[in-house]
Amino acid sequence: MAEPLKNNYGIDIVTKISNMLQHVDVNFDSEGFVAHVQQGYDSLELMERGRKIATALKVYLPDDFKSAVEILIASLDSPVEHEENNSIASFIFLPHTIYVTDNGLNDFDTSMQAHYQLTQRFTSEFAIRPFIQRYPEKCLALLKLWANDSNQHVRRLVSEGTRTRLPWASRLPEFIQDPSPVIVLLELLKDDPELYVRRSVANNLNDIGKDHPELLANIAKRWLNNASKDRIWLVKHSLRSAIKRGEKGALEALGYGQVVDVKIQQVNITPEKAKMGSSVQINFELINQSRKKAALMVDFSILFIKANGKANPKVFKLKAIEIEPAQTLRFSKKVSLKAMTTRILYAGKHQVEVIINGQRTLIGHFDLNE
Repeated sequence: MAEPLKNNYGIDIVTKISNMLQHVDVNFDSEGFVAHVQQGYDSLELMERGRKIATALKVYLPDDFKSAVEILIASLDSPVEHEENNSIASFIFLPHTIYVTDNGLNDFDTSMQAHYQLTQRFTSEFAIRPFIQRYPEKCLALLKLWANDSNQHVRRLVSEGTRTRLPWASRLPEFIQDPSPVIVLLELLKDDPELYVRRSVANNLNDIGKDHPELLANIAKRWLNNASKDRIWLVKHSLRSAIKRGEKGALEALGYGQVVDVKIQQVNITPEKAKMGSSVQINFELINQSRKKAALMVDFSILFIKANGKANPKVFKLKAIEIEPAQTLRFSKKVSLKAMTTRILYAGKHQVEVIINGQRTLIGHFDLNE
């Protein structure tokens, strides 16, 4: 099990921030700052630690916000290269983003320029959202400029910061209702040279599709027209949740919207009585009974029992494939039945469905016991 990030975000991080600030402002009370943060610090989780440091910055930096931000920005290192594992190194700047947002909502220009610098070290995707809500038109105009910035972290902020349902962040209800201003920004980024940015664009579209499935399908069809390999990947990634939900428009966009004459046979779900912590093996065959080649999006789902006794389907991806007339294809998948932080298992009858081009067919079940 991975070690919690907070374990690597100890008081030494506070000391480093303090030293960085004192390097540019000899009057900064480094000892007082560290002592202030240290009180009760060990009992806090990661985000709470970041907020406590930000609160101390308010106490020990100048009262004038512009002056405080000048010191804060001057203390920053050179911009870092993005690390996919989001290591703790960049988290040193988490309190800086919190400080700017908590204290700078009345100073748009100073705050947004601070976030422009900070997002190149950490990320301001959470911190700019209050500014988007208070200054929607000014933010959108600025983000449109940033979509063409030379720095990939800034360009990614344009997409990630405007996600309507960004995990662990406040919602953007105005864009949930009408995502068209966000789509204007995504159009500028859809062919970005960096996968880091394109993945964010796909995630943004995936969010939009949860509230506007037809809009997502239409964008996907339009973007796939004469699309590059990179853009095709982006569109497929943006449709992943819609495909799992079996939405017709998303399936049609990828060429899997038609109903096909395919028979499911040779089903085998073992063991019939499974124990928590073990696994279940699901095997089946498909045979094309038509005289035409068919494009198939094949998945399956297990209807996991919840605490209230109702079933909640979990979709497992299998394969997108073409099948010739009279051809038989075999599918096999082992599913772990170990408890996860994202899924609690309960005893009971668990049904299994095969999903072909969005059409669900019940193929059997297994009994899960403690």
